[in-house]
Amino acid sequence: MTLEQFFAAASDFIWGMPLLVLLLGGGFFFMVYSRFLPFRYFRHAVNVLRGKYDDPDDPGDINHFQALSGALAATIGMGNISGVALAIFAGGPGAIFWMWVSAFFGMATKFFTCTLSVMYRGPDSEGELQGGPMYYIREGLGKNWMPLAIFFSVVGFFGATPVFQANQMVVVIRDVFLEPYGLAFKDQFFTDLTVGLVIAVLVAAVILGGIKRIGNVASKLVPAMVLLYTGSVVLILLLNYAEVIPSFLFIIEDAFSAKAALGGAFGMIVIEGAKRAAFSNEAGIGTAPMMHGAAKTKEPVREGLVAMLGPAIDTLVICTMTGLCIIITGVWNSGEANGILLTASAFAKSLPGFGPIILLICVIIFAITTVFGLAYYGQKCLSFLIGVRYGRLFNYWYIALIIVGSVSSLSMVVNIVFVAYGLMSIPTMIGAIMLAPKVVRASRAYFSQVVEK
Repeated sequence: MTLEQFFAAASDFIWGMPLLVLLLGGGFFFMVYSRFLPFRYFRHAVNVLRGKYDDPDDPGDINHFQALSGALAATIGMGNISGVALAIFAGGPGAIFWMWVSAFFGMATKFFTCTLSVMYRGPDSEGELQGGPMYYIREGLGKNWMPLAIFFSVVGFFGATPVFQANQMVVVIRDVFLEPYGLAFKDQFFTDLTVGLVIAVLVAAVILGGIKRIGNVASKLVPAMVLLYTGSVVLILLLNYAEVIPSFLFIIEDAFSAKAALGGAFGMIVIEGAKRAAFSNEAGIGTAPMMHGAAKTKEPVREGLVAMLGPAIDTLVICTMTGLCIIITGVWNSGEANGILLTASAFAKSLPGFGPIILLICVIIFAITTVFGLAYYGQKCLSFLIGVRYGRLFNYWYIALIIVGSVSSLSMVVNIVFVAYGLMSIPTMIGAIMLAPKVVRASRAYFSQVVEK
């Protein structure tokens, strides 16, 4: 068995029914247990995000908007462009429906896990307060649960890898820009390596500045990239308006028949949709709580409300737009197995000439902001394990991985990330389910006294 085959088998094993029950069932539990709280206070969550309740004297490093932007920077990325295309390629259009279901429950999961990340912030080796699954497990469940916190940090270290983003950035820059304009080397390896080195230098300039620089850059780039990408896709949908409603109906029909790609294998299409949704919005994986745990606030529930907006923006809006773009242009059944090239085909078909260039710009911004966020997560996991002083060395390892990812095999890269994300979700969800009563009590107390401004 080759290394590539091993990770493919490991990914299939980990993302079996037990893990889907934990993620989807856990999200369903959070939604019902909170009496659909994330949806009842959606307007209040938007007001918190807008800064109406900000206090510069609150503990933390970044404001609510920067925390959500940082978390979205790490989630709105290649999972939304390439990942959705790969989901449709592997599971058919119906996989989009199960991404919606996962995102719906994912909003409740994000509310609980990110509320806990502020509620149970704990000191790192230098005495600074930090948040995330490893801290809410240690502080909320006690020292006896430390093995679970350590397990999360170990797999989180491997999950926070830029190899997928680097790989897909290199592919689209090479195929959409360098080769058509005759700027690529004759040897593809040297082209990929050169692009990887440039990306590594740009990323180093940001991540070596720490969480505050990451938050500042993300809060400026994320809104811009969302507007540019959604605007482009809206234009494609308008040009193909007659196919929009039939495409929605096709997604729903195929979600329960799986005829388009899996020959009626209903269980497989659910797995494909849920797996890609987890890769896209990361609800239940445990990454976003690390970012939201750095928010400047004394109110854990407030940060949980901001965090729950993530899956709504990430999956229900952006992933849906990507999926519709691929389906209505008819490129989804072209046989193209590379996600980013499949999406590029959809853009080229509806917006000939400039469409692929727009996608190129979007991909670079999407992917590089994701790389910023993942760097913070990996450093936080390593710092929990070996201390902040040595944890800072993670950034250099991370920069080297960008170069590795630029010349790696796509299938192995994707499966390594899936294995790590699947394992990360186990301690994240177990800790959150066990501490769920604390979140509900805090929510009741918060909403009994909150006055809407």
